[in-house]
Amino acid sequence: MYSTFYVSKSQCMSCNNEVLKQLGTLQGVFGAEMDRIDGKIVIHHTDEISRATIGKKLDELGWKETETNKEEDEPSVWGCAL
Repeated sequence: MYSTFYVSKSQCMSCNNEVLKQLGTLQGVFGAEMDRIDGKIVIHHTDEISRATIGKKLDELGWKETETNKEEDEPSVWGCAL
C-alpha cells in the first residue's frame, strides 16, 4: 500500500535523510521516497499502520502536510542553518 503526503517544497533539504530514517523505524513502513521537486513524500507500508499515524509522525518531524501542491512554493536552494 502507498500513501502520498504533499509537503512544502521550501523546507530544509539537508533533513531529508533523517526524515526517511525516522519513517523507516515505524512498524509497518518498509520504504519511503521524498521528491523535493514535486514536494511529496511517498510511503510504502502495510495495513498494519494507518495513514493518520504516518501523518502524525511527519508532523512530529516538522513536515506539515499541505492541502495541495502549490506552484508558488519553490524548492529551497539554501537548506537550513545547522
